[in-house]
Amino acid sequence: MAREIGPKCRKCRADQTKLFLKGERCHTSKCPINKKSGKPGKEPRARSKKMTDYGIQLREKQKLKRTYCMLEKQFKLTFVEADRQEGKTGENLIVLLERRLDNMVFRLHFGSSRDQAKQLVSHGHILVNGKRVTIPSYRVKVGDEIKVVAGSQKMVVIKESLKEYSKSGVPAWLNLDPDAMAGKVLAFPRRSEVTEMANINEQLIVELYSR
Repeated sequence: MAREIGPKCRKCRADQTKLFLKGERCHTSKCPINKKSGKPGKEPRARSKKMTDYGIQLREKQKLKRTYCMLEKQFKLTFVEADRQEGKTGENLIVLLERRLDNMVFRLHFGSSRDQAKQLVSHGHILVNGKRVTIPSYRVKVGDEIKVVAGSQKMVVIKESLKEYSKSGVPAWLNLDPDAMAGKVLAFPRRSEVTEMANINEQLIVELYSR
């Protein structure tokens, strides 16, 4: 399974925003972006060049792509699919990304981060409607049940991740039974409901791919 490697916190500092790549740690004082100002690497010059429109659009795309832990080709294919659908392309893109199985596993607190959720799926720890699914990009539908395999319910990483449920619950479009380690997709989210992406301007991404 191809994936990006390297320091995750460095990506957040490069984009000057939290991408929530380390789950719960991103919500604590341990998050490096709270301690370090500026981008990683050399000290910035006193006078920095003004970023071009292309640069701004590219940064926005990188932020969204990194948040969902995707590679460039996979992200571009998702955008093309969003563009073919009726409605606003940018909003369609967010909904398609939210429908990914690895994202749903993260939203249900079976994994503390999307990267960890991706590994849980690819290693066969997740069932969809009673069938094992090992494809992180699998697109869930309304009514689907997402459950942790019985033999995997004793895993410490899953139990620790589920503790977050008592603090923050799950999004309105999902339902979770923490004791059974099973969740259900009640609906697809509206763009306004994906509050974690409030710092993302998806229209800039549409403009970038429309060049």
